[in-house]
This record gives sequence, structure tokens and C-alpha cells, in this order.
Amino acid sequence: MSELLQTRLTELLGCRFPIVQTAMGWVADPRLVAGTCNAGGFGFLAGATIPPEEMERDILRTKELTSAPFGVNFHMYQPNAAAIVDLVVKHGVRAVSYSRSPDKATVKKLKDAGVVCMPTVGAVKHALKAVEMGADVVTVQGGEGGGHTGSVPTTLLLPEVVRRVKVPVVGAGGFKDGRGLVAAMAFGASGIAMGTRFLMTAESPVPSATKERYVACGNPADIIISRAIDGMPQRMVMNEMLGQLERAGPLRRLLLALSSGLAYSKYTGASLFSLLQSGLRMRRDDGLTLAQAIMSANAPMVIQRAMVDGHPEEGVLPSGQVAGVINDLPTCAELVARIALEAEECLHELAARGRA
Repeated sequence: MSELLQTRLTELLGCRFPIVQTAMGWVADPRLVAGTCNAGGFGFLAGATIPPEEMERDILRTKELTSAPFGVNFHMYQPNAAAIVDLVVKHGVRAVSYSRSPDKATVKKLKDAGVVCMPTVGAVKHALKAVEMGADVVTVQGGEGGGHTGSVPTTLLLPEVVRRVKVPVVGAGGFKDGRGLVAAMAFGASGIAMGTRFLMTAESPVPSATKERYVACGNPADIIISRAIDGMPQRMVMNEMLGQLERAGPLRRLLLALSSGLAYSKYTGASLFSLLQSGLRMRRDDGLTLAQAIMSANAPMVIQRAMVDGHPEEGVLPSGQVAGVINDLPTCAELVARIALEAEECLHELAARGRA
């Protein structure tokens, strides 16, 4: 490969290609992250759905599987956020990703330790705030992206953020191949981040029955935005569970939220009181109802049923619209190599057109 795909992002993260695997809860485990990094991309471990002692285990396991740098994801509202930060610093993790910015003291602690801070945002104002708080890179997710997402498409949001900030910008939402990478670079991005595309790989730990649901989507229009989980817009594959939640009333959703909270408390070792505190902070900051806030703090347990237990009809299926046009499950090595090769071919083709 030539230097055509060397960008500010590859320099900061120490990876070969500007291709980032996002930290999907229950999905971004050591095997997937190491597979991505060994292929030349950059992977993030999911740290928002795991107890601290297991987070340390996963960091060490990833180091066993790859000598390449990798990252860890966490959410500022999770009860063990401080412990995750300490582990990142302790083990020399290259980067962290997060959706809600930590306070400036936490960002400073990470940056002082040489950790690249790389939040994900869905609006220009959030990008500006993230940079003000100390972000080194900003990942910009357009409305096509999976999970919590906004309403502005990547093609409009990405160039606007590039225009407004000085740090490297990574495009997310709707990317799956080399031509998409070149398009993002044409908008001024330093690379792309993909979740759904890496979920649909051989190394992904998602059970076969659930992967088959993703492959069978067939139509991007069937991957909808719903507010049924926590009142905030999330893009998911329509299935039996989501249909049930869409029809449920406020009381039913509150009971489901409390049930999910108890399960999450038992799994993480966090007290129910601390989870309620997290929910109340989110309610105050984001204007959610109590049921929405509790469900938001504990939504991972709703996802677990599909992503871990292999019962896609009984859990929710976060997904970018791009799943509707993906029909294979390559290895990470095959995927990254294919994207890089196609991107280089596309760049050479464009250059040839310019000369002509």
C-alpha cells in the first residue's frame, strides 16, 4: 500500500489504515478488537457493559492477541467510569472513546498520560464542546448510524464539523467500503468509523442466529429510528421485541426499566442506588422521564439478550442502515484489506480522471 491512506488519524492512533472499529456493547471484545488491529485498523474495546475486573482482563487479553495499539470506550455516567479511566492509564491504552464528555479534570488526566481522547458526537455544537473540553479527535456520526443517533445525515454533518474544528475528524454512519472511505476523505475527514460492518464479521462474538438477522435485513428502510427504549432516538432493526416496546405504555416501560436495572446491578456489581443516581443525573441533564433515564442507564441488558444469548427476537438489535446492503461475514483481515484496496483503486481512478 502507498501513503495515500496515511492521515492525521493514523499518525495519532498508530494504525496502518484510517479505519476504526467502534466499541459496540457486548460485541467489541478482545478477539474482534485484536482482529481489527492486526489487520491494520484501530479497534475499541466496549467498556460500558462490563465490570472493572473484567475490563482489566479484556485489556490484558487484547494485549496478548495483538501488539498493535487499541482503545477503550466508556460512558461518563456509568458507575465505574473512574475505574475504567484508571485502568486505561495503568495499562497504557492508546485511546478512549466516549459519547458524553467527561469533566475537564478527567480529560486532563487521560491526556497527561498520553491517551488520545476521541469522543463521538452527533451535532456540530457537541463537536465544538468536545474540542473545548480537550478532545484530540472527534468522531461524527450521522443519522444513518446505529444505536443512539441524530437526524442529520453524514453527508451534511461531516463536512460542517470539519469546517468548524481544527482537530482530526472521523466520519461514522453509513460506511462499509473503500469508496465510502474516499468519500469521507473528500469531505475532509481523516478516516471512517464503523460498527455494524465490524459486527457483521467472522470475529464478532454475536451468535449466529443474531448475525443472520442482520444479514437478512435486505432493506435499509427497515432499520428504523425508535424512542421506545429510553425516549432518545435510536436506530435499530425492527423485530418482535422492538415492536412490543413501541406498543407498550409508560407503566410497562417503567417496569421493564426497573427489571433491566436490577439485572445490570447484579452483573456489574454496582449498587442499585448508584444506578438510580446515574439515571437521575441523566434525567436532569437530558430532560428524560425517570423511566427513560433508568432505561438509558441500563439499556445494555435489553441488548444482551440478542447480542450474547442469541435470541434476536427477545432483545433489541442496534444497527446502522448500512446493514440493509451488507450480505457477507468476512474476517477482519479480509474486510480491512478489501476496504484499503478499493480506496486506493478509487483514488487512482479519480487521479486518472483529473489528468485526462
